[in-house]
Amino acid sequence: MRLPVVLLAVAAFVASPLPAWADNDAVLGFDLDSATIPELQHRMDQGRLSSVRLTAAYLARIARVDGKIHSVIALNSRALADAAASDARRRHGRTLGQLDGIPVLLKDNVDTHRMPATAGSRALAATPPTNDATLVTRLERGGAVILGKTNLSEWANFRSTRSTSGWSGVGGQTNNPYVLDRNPCGSSSGSGAAIAATLAQVAIGTETDGSIVCPSGQNDIVGHKPTLGLVSRTGVVPISAEQDTPGPMTRHVVDAAITLSVLQGRDRSDPATLRIPRDQPQDYAALLRPDALRGARIGVWRQAGADADVDRVVNDAVATLKSKGATVVDVDLPFQDAVNQNELPALLTEFRRDLNTYLANRPGRPNTLKDLIAFNKADPVELSKFGQELFEQAEAAPPPTDPGYLKARETATSSAKHSIDDTLAKFHLDAIVSPTNSPAWKTDYAKGDAFVLGSSTPAAVAGYPNISVPAGFAGPLPIGLSFFAGQWSDAKVLAFGAAFERAAPARRIPQFIPSIG
Repeated sequence: MRLPVVLLAVAAFVASPLPAWADNDAVLGFDLDSATIPELQHRMDQGRLSSVRLTAAYLARIARVDGKIHSVIALNSRALADAAASDARRRHGRTLGQLDGIPVLLKDNVDTHRMPATAGSRALAATPPTNDATLVTRLERGGAVILGKTNLSEWANFRSTRSTSGWSGVGGQTNNPYVLDRNPCGSSSGSGAAIAATLAQVAIGTETDGSIVCPSGQNDIVGHKPTLGLVSRTGVVPISAEQDTPGPMTRHVVDAAITLSVLQGRDRSDPATLRIPRDQPQDYAALLRPDALRGARIGVWRQAGADADVDRVVNDAVATLKSKGATVVDVDLPFQDAVNQNELPALLTEFRRDLNTYLANRPGRPNTLKDLIAFNKADPVELSKFGQELFEQAEAAPPPTDPGYLKARETATSSAKHSIDDTLAKFHLDAIVSPTNSPAWKTDYAKGDAFVLGSSTPAAVAGYPNISVPAGFAGPLPIGLSFFAGQWSDAKVLAFGAAFERAAPARRIPQFIPSIG
């Protein structure tokens, strides 16, 4: 279901026998943007809200707002029926947990058998997957209402060396809701923009390197990239099993913590999940403490001098951390050159290996990366904005048995782990903070993305947890702050992120400004 059809479908949902309150937050009786999952659950438990009303309100807002940002590319035709089933469970005292009845959007590289799962590519639009991704099954078992699918940077931004984040052949260009001609960052661009614009309570993104935290920073929301293996990748279109992970994108840290508790778990089809420690928390939200920063030692990787607004936001964040009782130590992360020089060569080999495996287990064509390259050359849309240089490099890359590849992957991963682990140990730190992003750049197909700085790579390549929380603004453009630490320390970085969010609330509702020049 492509975007114009989606908007008609939403309009049909709202026009069908739904009352006027479904189209207006004010009639709900509370501010939907600022409401957390616990607050929504409390209202539903008291009978002051139903999942049907909540779902209808989000569907109405998609119809009213998404034409400006183009973040939602497919809807679940069963969303209202699933919400009604949640309400029935609640009436009978059989709710399934804190996500029961909560509307969730999925990035469109997550397999769903009732909706398309295209990775943004027209090559996958004709034949949907046979099965749902494991994470979708976990969400549904937790009672979540799947609203639909979000646009993404096509193939998770791993097609061209000069790609434009937020564009796909299926969904077109997703815009940043703060300033519409600015970029939402990739590749979970639709998920980030949709949550910022209050089109769902939760969205699921995926990250290989930056694709959860960057769109979270540039869209003024919370994004948590879990430890590699904490959330199953089965049924998610891959780049690399060595770095890929799904994770929650929300407006509040507590919502990310609740969602992660539902998403996490072992999956025999994804060996990385079998390494989850037995003592990993089952309820992350219960571990969020307002005083989590008191007595903590936090390293700050400033990356100073690249952007004056980022430097100001980081300085303000450091002052907040200190005011809440944290000791802050300036650090520089070592081994970044080794990580940067080896990450892409490793990913090229892994992409061909893992994508070919995924395609071989999905019905229809294409069946290989080679088939995709040929499809794109023949398609009138796919190469209209930028090329497929990374596809071609991956097709020509050495096999996963190649000594050069094996050395590149070992060097990239071990260097990234040492960059974090050694820094934490040297300075006796609990976590490291760094700016998530610089202010969003203008979307420009001729020049591609214009990154100035980011901090995602060490945690992404190491497979360690990373959470971005709103921290400040450059004019109307958001800037996020990332907290990351060692393997399986998701509870710790979520707690620090929540304490910072409480101490210095920085989220603003987007105004959909057309341009700022």
